[in-house]
Amino acid sequence: MKRLSMFPVLFSMLVCAAIISSAEASELLFKDGQYSFQMLRAVAAVPGGAADVGECLATGYRIKEGDDESWYREWLATAERREKTGDEFLAHGRRTSARQEFLRASNYYRTAEFFLRSDPRDPRIVDTWRKGRDSFLKFARLAEHPILPVEIPFEGKMLPGYLCLVDKSGKKRPLFIIQTGFDGTKEEIYYTNAVFAVKRGYNCLLFEGPGQGQVIREQKIPFRHNWETVVTPVVDFALKRREVDPKRIAYMGISFGGYLAPRAVAYEHRIRACIVNGGVYDFHAVVAKEGVDRYLDDPNGAREVDKQIYETMKKDSSLCWVFGNGLFTFGAKSPSEWIRMTRPYTMKDSAPKIRCRMLVVDSEGDKDMPGQARQLYDTLQCPKDFMLFTKDDGAEEHCQVGAAYFSNARILDWLDDAMKGPPSKR
Repeated sequence: MKRLSMFPVLFSMLVCAAIISSAEASELLFKDGQYSFQMLRAVAAVPGGAADVGECLATGYRIKEGDDESWYREWLATAERREKTGDEFLAHGRRTSARQEFLRASNYYRTAEFFLRSDPRDPRIVDTWRKGRDSFLKFARLAEHPILPVEIPFEGKMLPGYLCLVDKSGKKRPLFIIQTGFDGTKEEIYYTNAVFAVKRGYNCLLFEGPGQGQVIREQKIPFRHNWETVVTPVVDFALKRREVDPKRIAYMGISFGGYLAPRAVAYEHRIRACIVNGGVYDFHAVVAKEGVDRYLDDPNGAREVDKQIYETMKKDSSLCWVFGNGLFTFGAKSPSEWIRMTRPYTMKDSAPKIRCRMLVVDSEGDKDMPGQARQLYDTLQCPKDFMLFTKDDGAEEHCQVGAAYFSNARILDWLDDAMKGPPSKR
C-alpha cells in the first residue's frame, strides 16, 4: 500500500487530555513537555501532603532528560529514602513524622513507575507500583481520620478501594465517589482530591476499575467502554455502608475518567451529581483523528500504521508513553489494535440519557483534546454547569495540576450547592 508519509507528524499530535499532559506545558526543570509535566505533577502533591518541594527539585536535578532509566532510578531512590525514614520515625514512636514520610514515599514511587509503562512487559511496573501502594497503606494506618482499605465485589472478583471517613462516629454523611483515569491510582486520588473533600465533611470512596492501578497490574483486567457495569457494583457496595446517606451520592471522574464517569451515570441513576474533570465526548475521535481510522481494518494498512508509530515512538517520549500505556491498560497487542479498541469510547448515544446534575470542567491550557469538554456539555440534556479554569489563576494545565487548592475549592463549592435541597427530577 502507499506509505503514510504524514503519519509521524500526525501521531506526534496524539497527546490526549485523557492520557497525558500538554506538550506546551511550561518548562519545569526539563524542556521535554512530558518530563516537565510529570515533574509538575509530583510537586503539585504538596498541598495534599504527598510531596516536599526541595526533595522533588533535588531529584529532578539528578535526572538526565529523556533517559527513562535515569527518571526511574532517581525517583525510586527518593521514594526508598522517604520510606526508610518513615520506618525509623515509626520505630521511635514518631507517628506524625512517619505518616508524612510514608505519604510522600507513595507519591514518589508512583512517579518513578510512570515511564516504565513505555514497555508494558517491564516487571518493575508491578513491583514499583506495589511499593507505592504499601507505603500508602502504612500512611493510612497512621492517618488523622479513618482510611479503610475495602474490596468491592465485581463479577466474581474484587475492585480495590479506600473508604475515607470524616470520623469514626458512623454518622450518615454525603458520599463522594472519586476515580482516576488512564494512568493514575486510587492513592494519588487521595492526596490530590479526597483529602480536601474529607475536610469539608464528605466521606469519600476511592476505587480502581478495569484498566487501572491494582486491577490491571494484578488481575490483568483491561479497560472497558461500558463503565456502568463497573460503577453499579460500586454504588451497590456504598449503599450497604451505614455511613452513607443514600440520597446524597456524588461521583467524579478525573482525566480519562471524564469519559468513564458520564458513561456510567447515563445508566446508573442512583448518583445525585457527577463531576468530570475534564469532560470527554469522543475519545476515539481524538486518538484516530486525521483519517487514520480508515487504515485500521485493512491488515496491510494496520501493519503500516504500526510500523510508523513504532518509528516515531523512538524519537518522541510522550508518544512512546501514550502507546505503551495504551497497550498495557487495554490489553492490546499493537498500536493499531489499541486505536481500534477505542472506537466504542464515545458519549454520542449515552449523553442524552444522563439525568443527574453535571459539572463539566475544562482547563484553558489543556490543548490535548480541545473542544471535547464543551462538546460533552452541549450534548447534555440534564441540569448542567460548565467550569473553565484559566492561566490567570495558574490553573490552566491538564486537570489543573499545580493548582490543587484553587481547583478543589471551586469544584467542592459547586458540590456543596449540588448536595443541598432535593435531588434533581429523574
